[in-house]
Amino acid sequence: MSQLFYVHPENPQVRLIKQAVDILKAGGVIIYPTDSGYALGCTMENKRGLEKVCHIRNIDKKHNFTLACRDLSEIATYARVDNQAFRALKSNTPGAYTFIFKSTKDLPKRLMNPTRRTIGIRIPDNVIALALLEALNEPLMTTSLILPGNDSTEFDPEDIRDKLENQVDLILHGGYLGEAPTTVIDFSDDDVVIARVGAGDITPFQ
Repeated sequence: MSQLFYVHPENPQVRLIKQAVDILKAGGVIIYPTDSGYALGCTMENKRGLEKVCHIRNIDKKHNFTLACRDLSEIATYARVDNQAFRALKSNTPGAYTFIFKSTKDLPKRLMNPTRRTIGIRIPDNVIALALLEALNEPLMTTSLILPGNDSTEFDPEDIRDKLENQVDLILHGGYLGEAPTTVIDFSDDDVVIARVGAGDITPFQ
């Protein structure tokens, strides 16, 4: 059975954030709040955790996984970002966007799309998520919590607990959130492509 932490949405308790980081570093899979509903997360090195995430979402290794980052300084290590794309990120982060880039050699192969060799990058506009990433001190392997058969992200942490309490190690209860997933902007080729319209405004990329 998973643990459930009630985390203040504006002033996250340092003690609870630290405990969440300890669970992640011990190989745990967590559910945490973002600006586009709840998400699943584990550390980049956690191979078994990634498999668990894939099982919960019923996705395979061809899925475009994402790294949640605390700020732009972490991105260049794992994604190839040119000046145009960097300016776009700087103007629209943090926010409800996932940006797709070609990956660098520093990214573990199991996290990149095996065909396109890409990785998603996002900086969530959520106080709890950013506190978690700051305390973790590294990007978090993440994907929106969209359960099989659904099109929207899970937004009710009590409902999430009923459905998944035996499949994850921790649920961070950060309140009831919006249901729309992130807007996905693909920078991996020469042309910028809006791959999915979600919570983020597409106007800056049209």
